[in-house]
Amino acid sequence: MKIHIETERLLLRDMIDEDVNGMFAMDSDAEVHKFLGNKPIDTLEEAKNTIDYIKQQYIDNGIGRWAVVEKESGAFVGWCGFKLITNVINGRTNYYDLGYRFLKKHWGKGYASETAFASLNHGFHELDFTEIVGIADVSHTASNAILQKVGLIKRNEFMYEGILHNFYSLKKSDWKKPESKL
Repeated sequence: MKIHIETERLLLRDMIDEDVNGMFAMDSDAEVHKFLGNKPIDTLEEAKNTIDYIKQQYIDNGIGRWAVVEKESGAFVGWCGFKLITNVINGRTNYYDLGYRFLKKHWGKGYASETAFASLNHGFHELDFTEIVGIADVSHTASNAILQKVGLIKRNEFMYEGILHNFYSLKKSDWKKPESKL
C-alpha cells in the first residue's frame, strides 16, 4: 500500500481490500449517490468490485482514486484523486478527472476541499499533468463550490446521462494556490 499524499488531517493512499466495509457504507447510501446517477450499491460484493476496478486502474493507467483515511483515527472516510477518462465526455477524451466522495458522516468537515487541493498540487507537481478536469451536476451546489474554491475554472455546461453538468478545467500553467484558506 502506497501513501501518495499527506495533509494536515488525512492520508491519501492506494485503495486496499480492507476498505470494503467503508466503501460499502459510502456507496450504499442513497444521499451520497443523489448527484451520481442515483445508483447506490446493494452488496459488499459490489463494493469489492469497485475496489478491484480502482486497483486495476492503478495497473492500467498508473493512476486511480485513492482511499482517504483520517490520520487520528485511521478510519476510511472516502476517496479522492484522479481517474483517467478515456471515453468521450463533453467532446473530450484522455484527460485526468479530479473526483471525491465521502461517507455522509464526514460531510462538512472540509475534507473534500483539503483533499482536492492536495490532489491538484500533487497532480501538477508530482505527476506532471498539464491539465486537470472536474465535472459536477449543476444542481450539486457543494461540489461545484469545492471545484471553484480549489481553483478550477468553469468552461461550459453539457448534458451527461440526461443531466446538466458543469465542466471545469485548469491548466498547470494557470494553477496557483487559491487566496482563501482551504
